[in-house]
Formats: sequence, C-alpha cells, structure tokens
Amino acid sequence: MRTFLLSLLGALALVAPSALPAQAAAEAEPLPRAHAHNDYLHDRPLHDALEHGFTSVEADIYTLGDELLIGHDPFQLRPDRTIESLYLDPLLEQWNDGGLPPDFQLLIDFKTFGADGYERLDEIQRDPKYAGLFTHYADGEVTPGPVTVVISGDKPYELIEGMTDRYAFLDGSVGGDIGRDPALVPLVSADWTDSFTWNGSGEMPAEERTELERVVEDAHAAGQRVRFWATPDEPGPEREAVWRVLDEVGVDHINTDDLAGLQEFLSR
Repeated sequence: MRTFLLSLLGALALVAPSALPAQAAAEAEPLPRAHAHNDYLHDRPLHDALEHGFTSVEADIYTLGDELLIGHDPFQLRPDRTIESLYLDPLLEQWNDGGLPPDFQLLIDFKTFGADGYERLDEIQRDPKYAGLFTHYADGEVTPGPVTVVISGDKPYELIEGMTDRYAFLDGSVGGDIGRDPALVPLVSADWTDSFTWNGSGEMPAEERTELERVVEDAHAAGQRVRFWATPDEPGPEREAVWRVLDEVGVDHINTDDLAGLQEFLSR
C-alpha cells in the first residue's frame, strides 16, 4: 500500500494553500463549539475555519514513511499537503501574529499506521520552532498551550497512555471512555446515528433526549468534552433542530462541513 501511494504522489501536481492574514482570523468571533469536520477539503484548510471563528478543526492523515500527508482517501494526497504545511506551521504563524483563538483544538484522524504516524508526529512536535505551541503532558501534569492536539482514528492507545512526556491526547469513545483521566482522554466522540434515531424531524424522543443529557453530564463531570459526528449537515430545519438540541444540552463540539452555516447559527 505504501509503495502504491508513494508512486501515486509522484504523479500529482503541487498545489500550495493560500495564506490568511492573521488580522482576518483575529477579527472573527471565536465560536467555542464550532468544529470543522474534514477541514482539509475546504479551499484554504485551517484558514477558512479560522476566518469563520472555528476553534476546532479535523485533519485526516496517511502515514507514508516520514511524511504525514493530509487527505480522506489516497487519491487526494499531495506531497506538499503535509501536517506541517497545512496545519502546524500556519497555526504557529497565527499564534505568533495574534490571530489564533483561545483553546484551539487540532483533531488528527490517522487513517493508516497510527503507531508509526504518532511517533513521527511526536518528533515533529518536539521541533524547537514549535516550543510553547502545544498543550503538554509531563509526569501527571498538563500545561495548557494555545493548541491541543487530540488523536483519533487508528490511534495507538497503549503507546500514548504509556508516555510520561507527550504533546498529544486521545479522542475516546462515548460508549467506553467517559470517566477516563482527562489528562489522557479529554474528548469523547461517537457516531450520532449509532447513538440516536432522531434526525431532526419533529421532536426528539424524550428517552433519547434524556440519554443525550446523561452522556454530556457524565462526561463533563469527568472533565471531558463531547463530540458527535454524522449529525445532519444539509441545510434545512432538521439540521437546525439537531444543532439547537446539541447547543441546549451543552455538547462541546458541533460537527459540520458548512463553515458559514454553523457560524451563522452559533452567532445568533
């Protein structure tokens, strides 16, 4: 698989992302619940999200040798679209220029070779140029930084759990990780359609609303944040109804590909 992907990359053109002035990001009202799902599919990964006030973005990663390449599928990969070029370096620049909202989350979803990928990510994060950028765990203590990196997808759970010094945390499951140490698992996530039948049409069934409230209350009591993916994302009353409920019960990250739509909803 790696050989095929490396050959594929050699045939693809290089497309450089355009930059976003730090002032544009700084002027956007930060939206603590706004999470950009598949952020890298936007015209300007990270930059478009910042311009709409988002405080959390998600990047899918394939591990190819020493390169961590951004894309949902292998055919989307480009040699220049690395974790550094699309996210880490722009985040550093925005932080240095005052254009980064507080408590920013970078959710990294490893699609392949999670253990290899995380070890490489850990090396990159320890580059002196990123000093002070990332939230840091050391010997049981968490030192908050401007950017908190959370690992999802093919996550090397035991590897990360066994580290006494690291710059990343784990995205746990709503079904099994609520109550885990938030210094390891600060975020719990689930597929909305696996947990609830309600799609925004009519009133949310009372028993499902009660279960959603229980999940959020239990996670918050443990010091964890909550996210659901696969919520309705087509504009319309169903999406609006689901977003309203997520907001009312205190779900921490509302998941969307529609940056402008969620910005408008949360800014009302």
